[in-house]
Amino acid sequence: MGASQSRAENQYKDLSERTGFSTDQIKNLHKRFQLLSGNEETISRENLDSLPSFVNNPIKKQIVEAFFDKRNQHQDEVGYSEEIGFEQFLMVLSHFRPPTLKLTDEEKAALRKEKLRFLFNMHDTDNDGTIDLAEYRKVVEELLSSCGTMGLDSAKAIADAAMLEVASTNVPHMAPDEFYEGITFEHFEQILKGLEMESRMHIRFLDVDTIAMRCGKSTS
Repeated sequence: MGASQSRAENQYKDLSERTGFSTDQIKNLHKRFQLLSGNEETISRENLDSLPSFVNNPIKKQIVEAFFDKRNQHQDEVGYSEEIGFEQFLMVLSHFRPPTLKLTDEEKAALRKEKLRFLFNMHDTDNDGTIDLAEYRKVVEELLSSCGTMGLDSAKAIADAAMLEVASTNVPHMAPDEFYEGITFEHFEQILKGLEMESRMHIRFLDVDTIAMRCGKSTS
């Protein structure tokens, strides 16, 4: 029993160093993972789909898919997993960890970049390094049409106009017949340059049976 507990503590310590979570937070998240999985070793998309905090989230699908995107699991791989274990689950959640007062300016910049990369990956669904018009349009359509007061045609028009604005900002001297391939990560950083997100995109450690995440606005 003692040896098993020691191994678990060592594993938590290793995960703490890799994710920035405290060992107590990791233990808490492990309990939540076990509840989600029904004490199985892995979870699927269906497990996350059932979370009450995701029910009314207009980008629920993108958030769920982000957990299975290998780019977000601190792996040197691309593509999507069918199921993920606790370590992968934790690696994805580490993108939502709040900043601490002890962070240096360099560490804060790295944390911001990591969060931006996570958001970028959510929209770059084909893993090609750019958010093209089709991907951008899909996200905007889902966000705007989810309120029930705007049709898909109107949402599509807004998405197209927004992408043209992005193109004119990032490539101001485009020729009339030049095709804008899409938003690169560098463009994405510039677009969100003035947005304070280090504390807005985080996970809150609530009761064991709930997970509440927010990205820009409260989910409570």
